[in-house]
Amino acid sequence: MTLPVPSKLTPWRARGLALLAGLAAALAHPPFGILPGLLGYAALLWLLDAADGPRPLRSAFFRGWLTGLAYFGLSTWWIAEAFMVDAANQGWMAPFAVAAMAAGMALFWGLAAVLYRLVRPPGARRVLVFAGAFAALEWTRGHILTGFPWNLPGETWKAGSAVSQVAALVGAYGLTWFTLAIAAAPAVWRDGRRGRIAVGAALAGLGVLFAGGWLLRAAPTPVAGQAPTTVRIIQADIPQESKWDQARFAQIVQAYVSLTARPYAGKPADLVVWPEGALPLAINDYMVPGSWVRQAIVDALKPGQVMLLGGYRYEGTPDKPVYYNSLVALRRTAGDVEVVGIYDKHRLVPFGEYLPADALMTKLGVKSMAHLGDGFATGPAPRPLRIAPNLLVQPLICYESLFPRLAEPAPAVRAIVNVSNDAWFGVTSGPLQHLNLASYRAIETGLPLIRATPTGVSALIDARGRILPHARLNLGESGVIDGKVPNVGFPTLFSRLGHWPFGLLLLVSFAAAIRVPGGRRLEKVPN
Repeated sequence: MTLPVPSKLTPWRARGLALLAGLAAALAHPPFGILPGLLGYAALLWLLDAADGPRPLRSAFFRGWLTGLAYFGLSTWWIAEAFMVDAANQGWMAPFAVAAMAAGMALFWGLAAVLYRLVRPPGARRVLVFAGAFAALEWTRGHILTGFPWNLPGETWKAGSAVSQVAALVGAYGLTWFTLAIAAAPAVWRDGRRGRIAVGAALAGLGVLFAGGWLLRAAPTPVAGQAPTTVRIIQADIPQESKWDQARFAQIVQAYVSLTARPYAGKPADLVVWPEGALPLAINDYMVPGSWVRQAIVDALKPGQVMLLGGYRYEGTPDKPVYYNSLVALRRTAGDVEVVGIYDKHRLVPFGEYLPADALMTKLGVKSMAHLGDGFATGPAPRPLRIAPNLLVQPLICYESLFPRLAEPAPAVRAIVNVSNDAWFGVTSGPLQHLNLASYRAIETGLPLIRATPTGVSALIDARGRILPHARLNLGESGVIDGKVPNVGFPTLFSRLGHWPFGLLLLVSFAAAIRVPGGRRLEKVPN
């Protein structure tokens, strides 16, 4: 079987097409939502099939890497904004950080391309092998150096949409496999009758995903098994650069406590949630007994209310403190507040909250250049936090909301609470993408999601990943979200089986890669 490859596909044209394929695939993600961009995966498969010549594996790696470079460059350009918070000292690093991030993550796509070329079978089965190779390397990307599973191909679909509901069955990695297999299928259209059958099967598969997801989304809402929990989410819209101005500290505190104390239309909320990094000081310091900040928080809360407060804290001796990125639960008593629970972040951001290979990086000067200090200590594995006798929540701090099944399912959990400091990334696509990715954790677990950020996007999200009406504060908005926490959904297949369904899909790809004795091989073609 000869693949239809134009004789004019010069190396430079192939590289240009690889970059365009990556950009197209990235533009399919929210907030852009240009779904025809998914055909970028078909273009990539076509380019890999055409990567023959004297060094086919090297050619395949470079084309896969270039596609990933464009994909991740567009998907993560917003990290440059974090360096502009202290532009005088760190602004010069922004372009290098974006380039290094994109180039590093693109290595996984280059390796996936090599894996595909090594085991590529004849005929339309190669679509399944392509999906398996890239989905497997996406899983790897989500686990090495604590992982960074940002914008998995399966999370292209807007959370809450029909197709996104399939994550309740197979998780975001399983949905990645389906998305890649369906989107890449047009690449085999000109392979003859079997190629056209494969494309038809892909279209039918897409229809099944839509129909199945629609049925999941339209299923009856579970009936609450206990009294409803009410919540108030606080978003004060304090830009990150303002937090380094000590003269503004009192204004920041006042902004949060005034929103917290805003009169209620009905019964006061059971739970008040402040975002990660709300106040730019260690929790130990501003919550010390007798401090004016502690008293301001006490005055803003109603007796019996519980507040979840994101920030950093320290333990140990003054000369050797150990710092944690934490979520602290405070209950308002008659005249004070008491700590009823603490959750310490488990999955830390490499090069942001901790430095991999610390000793080596220190010798190379990376530690001082990145102004990391000693970083944060790792908390224990994620576990539910009991903040009231009948109220159990699962915290996920910022980056942790990217990871499917980071927290093992536990009975009686009422909701996921995701606090995040997306103020670092300003008014860019980053916070909007983060909202979409975090919402997938609600779909996978069947748990509602309470999301609080300093500058947006904060939201109250149901167990199917949909933002409730009038329960969203966009970028640059200050205010509160008052509402009832949505009901817990029915137990999902993913919450019961975890990544096993994804493993079965990889086995399908493995089976498709097995060469049948006497079967026809793909012929090499000039490129």
